[in-house]
Amino acid sequence: MFAGLIATVDLATKAAIVERLAYGQQIELLPSLNIVHVINQGAAFGLLATAGGWQRYLFIVVAVLASILIVRMIRKPETGSAERIGLAMILGGAVGNLVDRTARMGVVDWIDVYVGVHHWPAFNIADIGITLGAAIIVLHALFGVRAAAPAADKTR
Repeated sequence: MFAGLIATVDLATKAAIVERLAYGQQIELLPSLNIVHVINQGAAFGLLATAGGWQRYLFIVVAVLASILIVRMIRKPETGSAERIGLAMILGGAVGNLVDRTARMGVVDWIDVYVGVHHWPAFNIADIGITLGAAIIVLHALFGVRAAAPAADKTR
């Protein structure tokens, strides 16, 4: 359900950007924050964006396989609730970008954060879900409480 919420919000915001902003248009929302309309044909931070088109199919296959794996991980009884939340966030982001990449030749990115003339690569709600989900999983792995191993049977 949480994954569906992230994917839905992601796709709705991308649709609003496509409907209301011309490609390449930028609106200053706050100092150091613009709303933009760009298409990322690559992966995170534009990785392989200029590869010639084949990367689109690679990213679609990777997203489908990752989504299947994540669903299986979420369903495992030993997966904790913090891990489930992180995995659901990653799944929602992956699905949002997958739907977008399948419908277009790339992914609509629309959040532009910058300081002075230095811009972070534009991103979207799906990217936020993936990043926060991965952070939750890493933090849980580093600092989360683990269940203690069952005590050895002392009756033998």
